[in-house]
Amino acid sequence: MTDRNPEKDPADWVTGDEPMTGPQESYLNTLAREAGEDAPADLTKAEASQLIEELQDATGRGGPGRS
Repeated sequence: MTDRNPEKDPADWVTGDEPMTGPQESYLNTLAREAGEDAPADLTKAEASQLIEELQDATGRGGPGRS
């Protein structure tokens, strides 16, 4: 079966160097608070995505198949 929505590395995103989106910032702040960390304010979309994944792992909020 072919994965119709393969994940693309955030470093390869065309818009990855743009400022993070509002939803990214909101979710990042939620995850950071749960992890007892401070969320940086000036991240790019790609940086925010990477940090969200790290914090999801740290807080156990990762999706199925994630540790």
